[in-house]
Amino acid sequence: MSWQDQTQTPEALSGAADQISASAQSVLGVWRDGVLNADDFLVPWNTFGWPITKAILLIVAMFLVARWARRLVTGTASRARVEVTLARFFGNLARWAILILGGITILQTFGIQATSFAAVLAAVGFAIGMALSGTLSNVAAGVMLLIFRPFRVGDVVNAAGVLGVVDEIELFTTTFDTFDKRRIIVPNGKIFGDTIENVTHHKIRRVEVPVGTVYDADVDATRAVLERVVGSVEGARTEPAPQVFLSDLGDNSVNWKLRVWAEGPVFWDVHQRLVRDAKKGLDEAGIGIPFPQRDLHFPEGIEVRVQKSPE
Repeated sequence: MSWQDQTQTPEALSGAADQISASAQSVLGVWRDGVLNADDFLVPWNTFGWPITKAILLIVAMFLVARWARRLVTGTASRARVEVTLARFFGNLARWAILILGGITILQTFGIQATSFAAVLAAVGFAIGMALSGTLSNVAAGVMLLIFRPFRVGDVVNAAGVLGVVDEIELFTTTFDTFDKRRIIVPNGKIFGDTIENVTHHKIRRVEVPVGTVYDADVDATRAVLERVVGSVEGARTEPAPQVFLSDLGDNSVNWKLRVWAEGPVFWDVHQRLVRDAKKGLDEAGIGIPFPQRDLHFPEGIEVRVQKSPE
């Protein structure tokens, strides 16, 4: 077996270096000539890649900021003791405002002019506003009801021709439950544009019962009887003081009004007791309560004829 020297000569090393240099130049030539041209990567990235990436980042940021703004506005309104429905409405309004502004900003990243989009949006908003003018007026009235609070849930209210207990106040409508358990839903525009009577706003209410007595009864004696009645009715308050008021001289009776004050929850109970006690007191005193009657006078007299019916 023969042995050969493996040491490379300088000429061989120089040839290998020339081959490596030629290969590198060939690769760079391919890159430069278009097969691996850097512009083929940079131009599409600048044209599509970066705007899409920026739009995705803006969308994520937009939704995060919109959610944060809704929570902030809703929480601030709740701490300010604003009605829950109105607080949520303001929170959703802030959220949608941020989403719309964010959407316009994202469209600008693709070269769409915001001015033209805003004009289209304004036109669409105007058309929707005209179509929903009645609905928007109900929303505005609902906001005013929630801000000024002429009544609350649970109050007995007489509004827009409806007398009942307020069950729910929403942005578009208000729901009432009548005393015979009927559910009535009234648009807020009708309620806010009409006279609103809050029956249970005050803690106490005045009970008033009209009473008529015969003309033959003594006025002072009648007053004494009625004053004992109003002073002893169960459930009535002593302050303000009860009152017996001589109202007027009617066609058939001397008219009185009995007035006592009662707590709101027992108003009708006291009313019923007052009517009962007035009737019993007058009966015990022998003072009559007249019924409507009319006297007919014939100055020249009348002739009465009785005709016998045929058999």
